[in-house]
Amino acid sequence: MKKVFLLTACLFSGCLLAARGQVKKLPNIIFFLVDDMGWQDTSVPFWDSITPANRKFRTPNMERLCRAGTKFTNAYAHSVCTPSRVSLMTGMNVARHRVSNWTSMKNKAVDGADSLLTIPDWNVNGISPIPGQERSVYATPLPALLQQQGYYTIQCGKAHFGAYQTVGADPLNLGFVKNIGGSAGGHPASYLAEDDFGRVPGKFILQAEMPGLDKYRKHHSFLTEDLTQEAMLAMDTAQMKQQPFFLYMAHYAVHLPYNADDRFIQRYLDLGLPKPEAAYAALVEGMDQSLGELMDYLEQHHLTDNTIIVFMSDNGGFSHPPRQGAPNSQNYPLRGGKGSLYEGGVREPMIVRWNGITTPGSVNTQYMIMEDFYPTILEWAGLKSYKTVQTIDGRSIVPFLRNPALRDTTRALVWNFPNDWTGGALGDDNAWLTAIRQGKWKLVYCEKQQRLELYNLEEDIHEAHNVASDYPHKTRELAKLLTQQLKQRKAQMPLYKATGKPVPYPDALVSFR
Repeated sequence: MKKVFLLTACLFSGCLLAARGQVKKLPNIIFFLVDDMGWQDTSVPFWDSITPANRKFRTPNMERLCRAGTKFTNAYAHSVCTPSRVSLMTGMNVARHRVSNWTSMKNKAVDGADSLLTIPDWNVNGISPIPGQERSVYATPLPALLQQQGYYTIQCGKAHFGAYQTVGADPLNLGFVKNIGGSAGGHPASYLAEDDFGRVPGKFILQAEMPGLDKYRKHHSFLTEDLTQEAMLAMDTAQMKQQPFFLYMAHYAVHLPYNADDRFIQRYLDLGLPKPEAAYAALVEGMDQSLGELMDYLEQHHLTDNTIIVFMSDNGGFSHPPRQGAPNSQNYPLRGGKGSLYEGGVREPMIVRWNGITTPGSVNTQYMIMEDFYPTILEWAGLKSYKTVQTIDGRSIVPFLRNPALRDTTRALVWNFPNDWTGGALGDDNAWLTAIRQGKWKLVYCEKQQRLELYNLEEDIHEAHNVASDYPHKTRELAKLLTQQLKQRKAQMPLYKATGKPVPYPDALVSFR
């Protein structure tokens, strides 16, 4: 009886506080993540001038979101998908969590073979919310903390947090209460519902597994469209439950295969684009249409003022056939693309709308990285003090949103890719790399070639001019800092096949006299 009285008293006092406006309503949060979208795959210019790519693509709802919020022009992720997604879910840098390449089947690495180097024993099974799981990173997932805070946590679209038949492969094990379409698959077998999303009777195809989407199979619709409809239904549920929601809207678009979305493709065929590139552009516009429909939903339900939206991509744009143009030209003015630690592989389109805080139509040049969203989202959700089993590398970007003039050029961003994404098929830009950015300077360590490259990103966003020999002091300084960061996070390095020993750290290549 005493417990009941105390509970009733607490509820009554809570009602009084709410009535007096002393209890702040938690914001809804939509994290809109696109797969394989390059910095230039939009009509929104993220550079200081409009490029031919900006004129090719049509993304009016990204433009709309920019007009209402802040565009970040120096936002970064990892160069491939699962590492970025694990960093988002754990707040850890890839050098620390060691899920350094994309995951697939349990205990199986996806890297190609190399004659000189071999990959380290990286965490091929992805994330795990429980300890003791082999070749996995044990961590407290972001949605688990949000769920504890009272959020209705929705995973919609691509998950790809862990390998098939591991605990991390199921988003429901990570704190999501609703999973739509998420599995261990890294891309769809088909975007076409009428093709059963690529399912073949009697044959298991991981990429065709789309939990929660059976009602769309064999109907004429497109995966991007179906996920959007289900996301809105899930937000309906959150409102009926009177809970704030965290919607992780993680589209499979714009990853291969480039199936034609017949809602949009004709426009690009009429422009004379080849069919694969027209299909890609239609994927981009379909993704943008989804963004617009979610924004419309918020307006129709009077949720706009209390919903924070983040737009982000998980890695750089795919820059090889069947994309139109010469390889590695698709992300111009950036060098390289997906799989590379040059800017084309890691710099992403990012937009934040936080009504009442972000200045409409503003641009922010502060650099940040994917793991920063972990503490940022928790701060938005009213969690500044929380316990995790992992060390958090990310830093909240809330101060930069509240004070647009604030800049930090002393922080160092680190990438580590002791892997071979394609087995050498796409060149050395996509394998055996680690890198660091501090201020305007970026150092890339090409481990196989034992070469340090230094770039001034303010003057050379193309990373066309290696100025390491022109600025030896800066090269030494960043090589030392990168080495310190790698050692502090116990980062893995590739191994020489002949000796089994790891490649030298970057500071071994410079003299400190």
